[in-house]
Amino acid sequence: MDQTRIFQFIAEQKTAFLASVNEQGYPVIRAMLAPRKIDGKDIYFTTNASSNKVKQFLSNEKACVYFYKRGRFQYQGVSILGKIEVCTDQSTKDSIWRPGDTFYYKQGVTDPDYCVLKFTCMTAESYADLKTQRIDFSDGADGV
Repeated sequence: MDQTRIFQFIAEQKTAFLASVNEQGYPVIRAMLAPRKIDGKDIYFTTNASSNKVKQFLSNEKACVYFYKRGRFQYQGVSILGKIEVCTDQSTKDSIWRPGDTFYYKQGVTDPDYCVLKFTCMTAESYADLKTQRIDFSDGADGV
C-alpha cells in the first residue's frame, strides 16, 4: 500500500484503535470512532478533554493508530506511528464538528469537554495479501 491507498483504506473504516503511553511507560489502547478528517498526513479524531488519553497525550505526544478490515478470506491492517496534538482551539473544533455530536457534548461545539486529537503520521506498516510494507511519511517515499 502506498500513502494514497493507506488514506483511502483509513477513510473506509468505522473504527480506529489508538494507543497512548501511560505514566508508567506502558501502552494503553482504546477503540475510537472513525477519523473525522484526513488532511495531508494529519488525521483528526474527536474526544473528551477530560479523558485519560488526553492527559497521557499532554504528557507524551507519542502515539500509534491501527486500522483493520477483516474479510472472509482476507485481512488488511495498517499500523501508523506518529504524534498527537491536543487541539482545544475553537477553529479546529468547529472544522470537524457534526450536529449529532451533541449526543456526547451536550453544550455543543463550545462544550469545554469537547476537543480534537490531531495525529500526524510519521511511519506506517501495512499488511495485506500476506505481505508487510513499511511507509515513511516524512519524505513522501514508500518504503519496503
